[in-house]
Amino acid sequence: MKTLVAYYSQTGNTEKVARAIYEEASRDHEAYLEKIEDITADTLNEYDLVFLGSACHSSDLATPVKEVLDAISDSPKFKLAGFFTHATSSGGFNKWASKCVLSFQEASRVKKITFIGYYNCQGVPAPLIQEFIKSEVFGDSLADWEGYFEEVRKHPSLEDLQKAREFARRTISHA
Repeated sequence: MKTLVAYYSQTGNTEKVARAIYEEASRDHEAYLEKIEDITADTLNEYDLVFLGSACHSSDLATPVKEVLDAISDSPKFKLAGFFTHATSSGGFNKWASKCVLSFQEASRVKKITFIGYYNCQGVPAPLIQEFIKSEVFGDSLADWEGYFEEVRKHPSLEDLQKAREFARRTISHA
């Protein structure tokens, strides 16, 4: 099976996950790892399975990933699996990151893409996002902010990357 792992990463979090997925995909299959800016929607049709990764920006997939999804022709031959990194805690996922899932699902529905599933994990936020989270989410609660930041900066952890590999393995077996 010819597999592509394509990703957009601003801070390196999504790239780490992409590399873990690629490591698993390349074990027994022809696999390629590409940055999103090095591919086009037409490129995706050269593959049987595409893992498409993004950082979560403004509660959704990053613009470069959404542009590729929008440009895909209807009923492509490849199957799609998504992955993304976000800076939300478990309690904030629905408000701040769940639109990433919906965007993958909606693009797959509209474009008639076989969507196999998605993987997500936390990643340390970019400095501007840190400031937004600190002021808008935690406000005056400095202790809560410090506890959150202490935890989020550990991700993607070795455990997160192992789970990404397991996701890749399961996805490939269902493709």
